[in-house]
Amino acid sequence: MKALASTLLAAPGTVPELCVDLDAVAANTRLFRAATDADVMAVVKADGFGHGALDLARTALANGASWLGVTSVAEALPLRAAGLRAPVLSWLNPVDGDFASALAADVDLAIPGIEHLEAVCAAARATGRAARVHLHLDTGMARDGASPALWGRLCRAARRAERQGTFRVIGVMGHLACADLPGDPENSTGRTRFAWGLDVARASGLRPAQRHLAATAATLTDPRSHHTMVRIGAGLVGIDPSGTTSLQPGLRLTAPVVSIRRVRAGTGVGYGHTGITTTATRLALLSLGYADGLPRAASAGAEVLVAGRRCPVIGRISMDQTVVDLGPTGRAEPGDLATVFGPGDDGEPTVADWAGWANTIEHEIVTGIGARVRRTRIAKPLRSLS
Repeated sequence: MKALASTLLAAPGTVPELCVDLDAVAANTRLFRAATDADVMAVVKADGFGHGALDLARTALANGASWLGVTSVAEALPLRAAGLRAPVLSWLNPVDGDFASALAADVDLAIPGIEHLEAVCAAARATGRAARVHLHLDTGMARDGASPALWGRLCRAARRAERQGTFRVIGVMGHLACADLPGDPENSTGRTRFAWGLDVARASGLRPAQRHLAATAATLTDPRSHHTMVRIGAGLVGIDPSGTTSLQPGLRLTAPVVSIRRVRAGTGVGYGHTGITTTATRLALLSLGYADGLPRAASAGAEVLVAGRRCPVIGRISMDQTVVDLGPTGRAEPGDLATVFGPGDDGEPTVADWAGWANTIEHEIVTGIGARVRRTRIAKPLRSLS
C-alpha cells in the first residue's frame, strides 16, 4: 500500500500515466446521438472501458445519452451512490445476485431465464419494490440470454409476474454476434430472431417500451437493428469494431525513461535473450510492463514514441519493465517521456497498433491498464445532471 500511495503522489512525468480525454468521449457520444433516432444507452462496464465509469457516465449523459448500462449490480450501485439518476440496466448477474440492493437503488435488471425471474420476484416481494426488468433473448450467440426454445415460457411467466405486481417488463434485449462484419448473414438471422422474440412477448401480453439489439458496430452500420434504444460502449471511447467510422480515441499512455545504457552489437536483452541487438546502440528502460497492461504477446513487434521517433521494443515485455531500442543516435535521455499509445496525431502508436501487435482487440488493451498507472483527465466542465 505504501508503494502504491507513493506512486499516486509522485510528481507528473515521474511515473507511468494514463490521460483520459473526456472531450473525446463527449464528441463520440454526440456522434452516436446524431446517428440514430433511438435512445442512447452509455455502457460503462469494466470501469468505463478503463476510462473511469463515473467520468464516462457523466460525460455521456451530458452529451446525449439517456441511459446507462453495466454488467453486474456491483457496477451499478456506485453510479447511484454518486448521484446519477438516469435509468441504469444491469444485465449479467448470478441467480443469487444482490437483487434486493438493485431494486432499492432503482436499477433495472435483465432476466435471461426462469431461475433469474423467480429470484428477482422473491427480492421484489421481500423488499416491497416492484422490479423493472428487461427480458434477454439469445439471438444467436449461445451466450447470455434465454434460448428460443425457452423464450415463450419466460414471456408467459413474466406476464404472470406483472399481473401479480412483482415487476414490470420495461424492455426486451438481444445482441448480434457478427455486427462488426456488416455483411455477415448472421446479422440478418439475429434481427429476424429478435423480431420473432418481440412478437412472442407481445402475444404473451407484454408491452416492453424499450427494445434494444444494437451495440456500437450495428448502430454505425445497420439502422434496421436500432429499435427504440442502442447500447454504446466501445464507441464512446473511440473504438469502432466495424472499422467504418472515425472516432476519437480517449486515452494517452506515457512512461518516463528510467535509464539509458549503451550496448554492443550482439547484446541479449531481457528474459531468454529473445531480443539481441544487431549493432551498437542505446537502450532505454521504461518502468511499465505486463502488470500495468502492456500485453506480453506484443513484445516482438511493439513500438513507442521517444524523442519524436518510433522506437521498437526489444526483448520480452516484463512484469514491470520494458526495454526500447533507441538506435545508436537516439536522442532520448533519462527523464524524457515515452508515449506508449495515444490518438496517433504526433506519430505515436495507437491502441489499435498495440491490439494488432498482440493479436487481440482494442477493447482488451484499454480495459487492461493496471491500477499502478496514475490516471489524469482532460475535460471541459460538465453541466450538472439530475
